[in-house]
Amino acid sequence: MNRFSEIEALIMGAKEDFAKFYEKENKAAGTRVRNAMQELKGLAQDIRLEVQNIKNNGPAPVAPAKKAPAKAAAKPAAKKAAPAKKK
Repeated sequence: MNRFSEIEALIMGAKEDFAKFYEKENKAAGTRVRNAMQELKGLAQDIRLEVQNIKNNGPAPVAPAKKAPAKAAAKPAAKKAAPAKKK
């Protein structure tokens, strides 16, 4: 139900902007509503693909948490070769 909670939170987060746009005709709120709807569209598509994948292949196995890789030492910047001297 975590995915449902994501959708619910997104919609509830946009509720105030919906009211501002439709009741007060606030154009900036309309932009925020459009952004929220675009995000909802992407989330809905992700969920659709996930459901289809689980339906066809069964649930994905839960992998153990991976440790974060150790940070490698930064390589020093390579020096540019000096231009060849003309003879």
